[in-house]
Amino acid sequence: MNALNPTPKIAEPVAKSTLRPFHLAFPVRDIAEARKFYGEVLGCSEGRSAEHWVDFDFYGHQLVAHLAPEECGVKAYSSVDDHKVPAKHFGVILSIPDWEKLAARLIAAGTKFVIEPYVRFKGEVGQQHTMFFMDPSGNALEFKAFANDEMIFAK
Repeated sequence: MNALNPTPKIAEPVAKSTLRPFHLAFPVRDIAEARKFYGEVLGCSEGRSAEHWVDFDFYGHQLVAHLAPEECGVKAYSSVDDHKVPAKHFGVILSIPDWEKLAARLIAAGTKFVIEPYVRFKGEVGQQHTMFFMDPSGNALEFKAFANDEMIFAK
């Protein structure tokens, strides 16, 4: 609703289209620490940067780490499969082989997992490989993989 059109419009469903990269900005406590974690541990290449922020190519998506130490950390959890899942988190859905390679890379790097790599909803609709871990600033990340991408939104 606006001054030119006082009648509110009902939003149309979003049409499925070619997937486009998303952009996510998030807080970090230290830019050098973020560069090391996202660059060396996760293998993200770096894009533009300035003194207080840095862009990363996160599997084709644009992540921007902003220096904002007071905003870091997880404040709420949700219960899923008898696990405490950080309510605020982000990540990528990978292929199973890429997920397995990342899990091995994280284990080799000594990553402390919030939820260690495992298969969730085994034998059910939506079966998925998943793992949760924190970056050095306390931002929660989840990486998933499905045997069939049609199960991503299955009910």
